[in-house]
Amino acid sequence: HFAAGQHMFWFFGHPEVYVLILPGFGMVSHACLNMGCAPDVFGFYGLVFASFSIVCLGSVVWAHHMFVVGLDVKTAVFFSSVTMVIGVPTGIKVFTWLYMLLNSNVNKTDPVFLWVVSFIILFTFGGVTGIVLSACVLDNVLHDTWFVVAHFHYVMSLGSYMSIIIMFIWWWPLITGVSLNKYLLQCQCVVSNVGFNMCFFPMH
Repeated sequence: HFAAGQHMFWFFGHPEVYVLILPGFGMVSHACLNMGCAPDVFGFYGLVFASFSIVCLGSVVWAHHMFVVGLDVKTAVFFSSVTMVIGVPTGIKVFTWLYMLLNSNVNKTDPVFLWVVSFIILFTFGGVTGIVLSACVLDNVLHDTWFVVAHFHYVMSLGSYMSIIIMFIWWWPLITGVSLNKYLLQCQCVVSNVGFNMCFFPMH
């Protein structure tokens, strides 16, 4: 049966993306902590429980990929509503990162700062399009369109990619003892952001 096969696929396939982005969340939190020069992370328990909530909720919303297979109304409303709720712990993370950044004395032209801000902006934009797609009525219209491709890439691909870049910039000097050129890193950030948005923004 087609719907049963989709249930089996998405029951695994949806939580997978949360597993892939969680290390990125940790890297961004680590960078924000160190840029803020604070002894510990602001809102530590909030970040931990937000991660826990995202993992738990992310494991029970797989059918939001399946609104067009003929789910009954109550099931569709449940998966739609729970998907929207994921925005709450994610918002806690974003506002915690912003608080730590705004209370830091880091140079605003520092490449790590630019990449973290880029991550937050693009991830938030992707989250907003995710809220749009979580509404089962709108998803019936937008399913299998470029809008979904753009949402996925803003949240997942750019989120993971940027966290890897942040990790590389942050730890490369520590591991190798060789510093990276600040101006080339700034150029890389600007060119990458222009490229990302020229590619994915028109898909909306």
